[in-house]
Amino acid sequence: MGRSRRTIPEELLLLALDPATGTTAQPQSLDLGLAGAQLVELALAGRIAPDGDRIAVVLPRPTGDPTLDSALELLRRRGSPVRAVHWIGGPRLGLRQTYLSHLERCGMVHAVENQMCGVLPTTRYQATDTAVSRQIRARLDTAIRTGTPPDARTAALAALAHAVGLGKHLYPGNEGRSSRSRLRDLIRHDPMGGLVAHAVMDVQNGVAGQAAAARRPQQGNGTRKAGRAPAPAPAMAVVGQPQSIGDQSRRRGVTRAAVRPSLSH
Repeated sequence: MGRSRRTIPEELLLLALDPATGTTAQPQSLDLGLAGAQLVELALAGRIAPDGDRIAVVLPRPTGDPTLDSALELLRRRGSPVRAVHWIGGPRLGLRQTYLSHLERCGMVHAVENQMCGVLPTTRYQATDTAVSRQIRARLDTAIRTGTPPDARTAALAALAHAVGLGKHLYPGNEGRSSRSRLRDLIRHDPMGGLVAHAVMDVQNGVAGQAAAARRPQQGNGTRKAGRAPAPAPAMAVVGQPQSIGDQSRRRGVTRAAVRPSLSH
């Protein structure tokens, strides 16, 4: 894959990076968005394709991007199409840091070491080449302002930006309300971006956990009393990295199944 332009995961991360503070907006959901952005980039490269609500590998040849190729290999090893919501909801340990480190090597950001409360070491990332970030933002602004259907790459980026909650970061306040609404509407212009964006939002809403709980047999006597519906699964709590879903409801004797995707980075 050529490096003449940034990949969608890199663009999403640059959009989320606050140039003043060096922190990323929506860090918890951003981890999900980066996993989804990898799927979109692989689809644009012709390596994967949607199969209903699943993702299928159609060309296992490496792209030349090590992080994308790692994701592609994991999908290939799966052997059969995987649901987008399960892929995105899997553990993404270190994915955001991987992309931040890559952007640092490319000279896009530089790390600033600091301490929290004078004790805990922290690292912030300040943008060093703001021209690229401005170009990325300008593409979104143009699509929002003109209403002209954007290219697939911009449409997918807009869909992911909306899905991870970057709308309020990019277009804050009451004056940004209409822009946030139009950003959301861009989700319809790219089928793959739309599929992935909806999967990101489903994971945040706990849909993956509800599906897993519905499939898992009830423990105990192995039967369910007639007329009694299973307790609904709780919404996913995402802290730092996507976490598994499912709490034990001991008062009712019902075991909620944790989502255990077969794939992880």
